[in-house]
Formats: sequence, structure tokens, C-alpha cells
Amino acid sequence: MKIDIHVHVTPPDIIENWESYAQKEPYFSLISNSKVNKFADAEDITAVLDKDNFDKAVIFGFGFNDMGLCRYVNDYVIEKVKQYPDKLIGFAVAPPGNKETAKEIERCFNAGLKGVGELFPQGQGIDLINEKETSSIAGTCRELGIPLLLHANELVGHDYPGKTKVPMQDIEKFVFNNPELKIILAHFGGGIFIYETMKEIKQAFRNVYYDTAVAPYLFDSRIYNAVKALEICDKLLFGSDFPILPPSRYHKSLDASGLNEEDKKLILGLNAQKLLGI
Repeated sequence: MKIDIHVHVTPPDIIENWESYAQKEPYFSLISNSKVNKFADAEDITAVLDKDNFDKAVIFGFGFNDMGLCRYVNDYVIEKVKQYPDKLIGFAVAPPGNKETAKEIERCFNAGLKGVGELFPQGQGIDLINEKETSSIAGTCRELGIPLLLHANELVGHDYPGKTKVPMQDIEKFVFNNPELKIILAHFGGGIFIYETMKEIKQAFRNVYYDTAVAPYLFDSRIYNAVKALEICDKLLFGSDFPILPPSRYHKSLDASGLNEEDKKLILGLNAQKLLGI
């Protein structure tokens, strides 16, 4: 089974009127105004799954700061997962620090969603080292046994909209504060996985996973060789970041890597199946 664990879905009315929503949501405005940004509804996603020969996608709405907007996109995700149960798996989004955050995550879990994310530490103002501030999200996910997908990015190289400046130390501290929480760090964790060569990091990061989202824009095929060399292929999850990139854009770099077929099977679906319990 092939699973794309990182797919953004947007309700049609937000797609049609995104400028009006962007006026009240600065980070959404920044991303939406990017030259590479695209929007997709659930039907666009099911179509690309069929086209690119993928079985399932994990879909989630944008991580807004407004709880009402988060609830609205969560409702859309819940509706579409029920409509396409054989193709779509849902994650919930919620703003940090909101008094309704834990309740919203629990509501979405009871409605069948399997995780939380993608959340944006800088875009949503999440102070990862503040345990009090992150407890409503991290604690609820841990109690429910569901993963939390966090945006992370490399801190060097070319600039682009959405490239944040969250220090690796903040991510490290968040992981150390939540050792039993299942965490997915998007975009290869911004390269933090390389520090799993350190004994204390490997131990602390035992429940941390990484996804491949937008890898063709960021890294060449040797990034997969690095994962292989570190013996963490069982912690890498395929994520396309569709609609920015379709799954098919990853074939070339995966084929050029040093991964064998068993490694590819882990990354393309088996790891996600195990993590999500499906």
C-alpha cells in the first residue's frame, strides 16, 4: 500500500475567496501569495492518487490562527474522509493556546481523524520550548495515541515563502519534553535527523518520524542515502506536499538513490501504516 502522508486540502469556498481569508491570517497570506502555491479540494486529491498510483492520502486543512476557521476545515476533512474512506485519512488542525484546542482535537478524533497537523510553529506562534503553551496539543495527542505533524525546515540555503527561523534547539527541546508523543517532522525535519548519530538524540527521538515533503525542491537524491546510512528508513514517511508537488515528482530522486525495494516499500507506505495503525 502506498500512502502520501502530507497533503493539503482546502474547501472550495476558501479556494474561491482565499484573498479575503488571507487579510485576517498573515501566514496563510504569505503562503497563498507564493508563486508555487496551489489549492486542491478533496476531489483533486482523489484524482491525483489514481493518476499517480497511490492508495491513500493523509489530508489536512491549513493551520489557521482562528479556531473557527480551523473547525471549519476540520469539518470539511471529516466529511470527505467519510465520503472517500478507501482513499482519504484525516488529520485535524488547531491553533495553540486556545482554550478550545484540546476539545477540538478530541472532537475530530471521535469523528475518525487519525492525527493532528500540519501545524506551523512560527506561523501559528507556537513557542515549542514552553511546555505550558504546548500542553493542550501535545498532551491531548499523547493521551489519544495519535501523531502530531509539525512544520520544520532547513535553516540554510535559498529563501522562500514559509521558510521559518525556528531553531533546531527548540525542536529538540519539544521532543525532550514529550518523549512519548509520536511526532512527524515535515520536510526531513530540516535536516535534524542527522543528529540521530548522537546517542542522546537517537534515544530522545525514538518516537520521531520525518516526511519527504517538497524534497525535490530542497535536496538531491543523496538525502535518501543519508537516511539509509543512519539506519532510519523505518522512520521516513512519504509526503508529497500536494498540491505543490504531485507524488509522481518523487520517482526520479527515489530511483536515483541507493535505496533497495524493501527500503522504498517502508517509506512509501509501510511506515505510515504502522504509525497510523491501519
